[in-house]
Amino acid sequence: MKNLASIIDGIRTFTPGAAAVGLPGMTDPPEADSGIDIAATRLRIGAAAASLGVSVDTLRRWERDGRIQFERVGGQRVIASSEIDRLLRERPAVARRSSARNRLEGTIVAIKRGRVMSQVELACGPFRVVSLMSTDSVAELGLVPGMAATAVVKATTVIVEREAP
Repeated sequence: MKNLASIIDGIRTFTPGAAAVGLPGMTDPPEADSGIDIAATRLRIGAAAASLGVSVDTLRRWERDGRIQFERVGGQRVIASSEIDRLLRERPAVARRSSARNRLEGTIVAIKRGRVMSQVELACGPFRVVSLMSTDSVAELGLVPGMAATAVVKATTVIVEREAP
């Protein structure tokens, strides 16, 4: 059974038409006759930065320091998702007391406050994660747009559907 991290790894690929529909950080694969051979698991620098919870400038500095290596494709810096995985694994573990293992680091992009409940939207790499929580919780956590935050996902049920043939 796959966990969320392995599912996300499978999604972090060049997706045909993704750039045309505006999926952040995703680019179309090069044309077959372009002469550019690129693996199907590459992220642009902006998406890589969001996935790692660092700035694009930080990634450029890491590249200058030899900590990571980007490839240039059509004037764009791209990095293998396996390299992102390596960088995430190198991070020191943060002491937490939680049984939740699926953690998506990102940035709060919007908060819609209601009298009782609020909707908090995070950009976690190329993914949009929305959380509904009490307005009191938003205030207690001090959440504001632009703040770094982690979406922690713990589900007891996953439903898979498909269209009828």
